[in-house]
Amino acid sequence: MAKLSIDLKEGKLKKESDVIIGIDLGTTNSLVAFIKDGDPLAVKDEKGKSSLMPSIVHFQEDNKVIVGEIAKQKLVTDPGNTIYSVKRLMGKAFNDLSGHEDYFGYTIIDDDTESLVKIRVRDSFFSPIELSAEILKGLKARVEQVLDETVTKAVITVPAYFNDTQRQATRDAGKLAGLDVLRIVNEPTAASLAYGIGRKEEEDKTIAVYDLGGGTFDISILSIHDGIFEVLSTNGDTYLGGDDFDRKLIDYWLEQTGLKRSELIEQKDLSQAIRLLAEDAKKQLSFEEHFSGSINGHEVSITRTKFEELIKPLVDTTIDRCKSAMQDAGLTVDKVDHVVMVGGSTRVPLVKETVSAFFGQQVYDKLDPDEVVALGAAIQADILAGNNKDILLLDVTPLSLGIETVGGLMDVIIPRNSKIPVRVGRQYTTSIDGQKNLKVAVYQGERDLVEHNRKLGEFILRGIPPLAAGLPKIEIHFLLDADGILRVKAKELRSGVEQEVEIRSQYGISEEEMAKMLLESIKNAEGDVAIRALLEARNEANNIILSADRFLEQNHAILSEEEISKTIGLAGILREKVNGTDKDAINVAMQNLNDFTNPLAHRAMDKAIASAMKGKKIE
Repeated sequence: MAKLSIDLKEGKLKKESDVIIGIDLGTTNSLVAFIKDGDPLAVKDEKGKSSLMPSIVHFQEDNKVIVGEIAKQKLVTDPGNTIYSVKRLMGKAFNDLSGHEDYFGYTIIDDDTESLVKIRVRDSFFSPIELSAEILKGLKARVEQVLDETVTKAVITVPAYFNDTQRQATRDAGKLAGLDVLRIVNEPTAASLAYGIGRKEEEDKTIAVYDLGGGTFDISILSIHDGIFEVLSTNGDTYLGGDDFDRKLIDYWLEQTGLKRSELIEQKDLSQAIRLLAEDAKKQLSFEEHFSGSINGHEVSITRTKFEELIKPLVDTTIDRCKSAMQDAGLTVDKVDHVVMVGGSTRVPLVKETVSAFFGQQVYDKLDPDEVVALGAAIQADILAGNNKDILLLDVTPLSLGIETVGGLMDVIIPRNSKIPVRVGRQYTTSIDGQKNLKVAVYQGERDLVEHNRKLGEFILRGIPPLAAGLPKIEIHFLLDADGILRVKAKELRSGVEQEVEIRSQYGISEEEMAKMLLESIKNAEGDVAIRALLEARNEANNIILSADRFLEQNHAILSEEEISKTIGLAGILREKVNGTDKDAINVAMQNLNDFTNPLAHRAMDKAIASAMKGKKIE
């Protein structure tokens, strides 16, 4: 029986599609593709002009969300409420962004913890997962308009260097967008598939994938054997891309016209105009030897030779990264069979020529470099749909496996559809001072709260050193073998105490139960994310309150009465908000406490260092 869903806008029933879509969730632009008449097709916008959808989310005054090209127009007029490059924030804590905070024109919260970043828009707080979900919803809507069917299944690509946390965050974003993410695929793997590399049995190749986008550069060296893709090494620069080529042009023209950078800062329309002109020049110089135009009455021009001179240091930097990747892979360039070019910035002739010269061969660039990853994702989706019989699919785990964490949250360790056998480890710590025992409860399912998932078993790790909360380091390993037997091991790394449990195939589940669990997880994704966000905010707030109490106790002597009183007052407000159900109010109270106490903490640290160094010489 065909599944139907209601299109509320049109007021009619929509058939649920059997098509599995491929998505390239990019830093600058995102794309969606599917297989049509046997070939991968990147879906274009409503006007049929471009397959690229800017990865930009804008929040209007009424908190209504717009994405893509319309949102991009708000970058200049309303930058504080327009979010870009959210992919760089996926699975990241604030400390991970050290040195790059100025890159973002919107507010990223520094809560002085290791927890994942939050983005503040007015008095609301959003996770990168929620923002990425909005981009994915835009892509989902785009392909559904073409198919006139509801799409529920997808393959999403990520950079090869993404860790487990970043991959899980991408899965969660898909779920929140109403998609069952069947597979997370490495972008270089997808690009190789698009060129037909690795789709034949007994093929043995070494591939270099050179990916230069608008804001990032990645180089990946892959080994392909019997259809299995292994990443040998990755390297790159998450702050180098075509945007930097544009900036070189802008700097040149400022010098040419006598315009000042301060004028660009003051006149946002002028800033936008020169940026767009630089982008046009870069594109035109890929085909012509000269470009001329005007900015605010000032005539500007540049030759291709001069442009290449300006960007050569940037291109050389990418080659340095390629050398490092080859060294890490333990290979010389003559061992590379093919070089695949990905990303719009690889259209620049100097880039192609330099990469070809380094690897000593012609590069693969016949496919649209903007679309190649999405096309490969669509091919992988087609394989998963069972339409490509030539490629063997390895067994996968049907539902996610994880453990219960503070507040009854499910922390996924082995995501659904992971290839088996698989081994994954993650580190945890204690939440209470002097805690000696830790209960490890193992669950199976797709919901954010363990109460909605299926419990498989539990054990207690005893003998943890009774240290302050957060100090013990507990590593939990999940090993799922080819027979479906799950082994869970917990080990406290400081003391070496460990405990292991084996869960046999009684955790198996019927197809009907599994389908129901998946459907429930997608149907309740929005509510689940809201509950998770509230519980995480409460957990984080309680840790900060505990830290504030400790700080006052340990540094009472160096604080003024006013500082002590203010800290107690702000901690009191946070305690009050923790008991409520408004996660944004908790986050605001947390930020206020952090903003006030951070300078005090730095002062205490400086005093402690000065005291420790007293009477000592530095040689």
